[in-house]
Amino acid sequence: MSIMRSLHSAASGIRSHSDALSVTGDNIANVNTVGFKRQRANFSDMLGRSIVGSSAQPQAGAGSKIGSIQQMWQQGALLTTDSPTDLALNGSGFFVVSGNVGGVEGNYYSRAGQFGIDNDGYLVNQGGLRLQGYPADGTGSLSGSLGDLQIEGGTLPATPTTQVDLAANLDAEAEVPAAWDPADPEGTSNFSTTVTSYDSLGEPHEVTVYFRKSGDNAWEWHAMVDGEEVTGGTPGEPFEGASGTVTFTTDGELDTETTTSSSWDFAGATAGQTIDFDFGDSLTTDSGTGLTGSTQYASPSSVTGLSQDGFGAGEVAGMQIAQDGTITGVFTNGQRRTLGQVAVADFASVDGLERAGSGLWIETSESGEPLVGAGGSGSRGAIVSGALEGSNVDLGREFVDLIAYQRGFSANSRIVTTADEMYAELVNLRR
Repeated sequence: MSIMRSLHSAASGIRSHSDALSVTGDNIANVNTVGFKRQRANFSDMLGRSIVGSSAQPQAGAGSKIGSIQQMWQQGALLTTDSPTDLALNGSGFFVVSGNVGGVEGNYYSRAGQFGIDNDGYLVNQGGLRLQGYPADGTGSLSGSLGDLQIEGGTLPATPTTQVDLAANLDAEAEVPAAWDPADPEGTSNFSTTVTSYDSLGEPHEVTVYFRKSGDNAWEWHAMVDGEEVTGGTPGEPFEGASGTVTFTTDGELDTETTTSSSWDFAGATAGQTIDFDFGDSLTTDSGTGLTGSTQYASPSSVTGLSQDGFGAGEVAGMQIAQDGTITGVFTNGQRRTLGQVAVADFASVDGLERAGSGLWIETSESGEPLVGAGGSGSRGAIVSGALEGSNVDLGREFVDLIAYQRGFSANSRIVTTADEMYAELVNLRR
């Protein structure tokens, strides 16, 4: 190897170790960057001439170069936070975000889950790119195509009560009271309970259901509200909107249930609202067991179950994000509804992704098309809400690499110095 060739080889070594130092410096600089993946400089040797048509003689090398800078995809530690919109992926995959980066509009892929809600109610990352997923419609049904996920800004409309499920034990030893008097429900009934029902505007109304024993194993029921709550009613006087009967077997099982009428003209709301009162799984009426719901045993009358399907209007007060990315909104009216589902993308070759900065990657022909689906499905990692994935940079390893590159740089520098001295001595031979 000539002196000049040794100079060129050493220069290539200085250059490759300088490039390797820049990779290590980038890793160390991003030790606290959320979702950052360290890179590794891979060295390769260089030949002094092409191997095509070469002779059998050994070929001298021409130094080294950085053959590739490899992305290392090992999982970073999960760091717990207090924000439900902070998301981490426990496993492979990427969040999909959409927007403009450097003048280029499109989808980008990221492990950084620092998401927030912008002034339009959309989930966005720190750069304002919108998180992609499967939006839900007004009923909570998920769309089949990707789109922006909007969490706030919508209102859950009021839903009027159409069904009341009431389960009670009615005392079999109760006496038959005086004939039913709508003007004196308390004095002509054996037992009562109250359920909150909602009209078409979402206005709550306290409906009291009175039970009156009419004979052996037979009962009447009457549902009433104060007269001021219905159109044409008299304040302070009870208004009966629904009534019917229930009967029991001699074993205390619910046998039949009927509704004589049910029509409610709540003030200011849609007239003729029908509320279906269901008292259980009756033997004859429902072909049921007669034991799931209301019963008649020789014990004091009491309510054992009560629910209804109406509610007032509400706005999003909070959210929960499941491991599969399903976003459940918690509304001010106590209701819950699916608002969307966060999408997770994976690739056939993640090494083929191109780094775009700001914790983003873009797909290339080498990576293949994104394989998008729910978190935890297929090869995609599960989503952890209220957590962030830390950088996978190991400072100990980086400092070891830093020392090795520094020594390599110094050694190559020494070759340059030595070759320069030899070249100077060679020149002096001619004098």
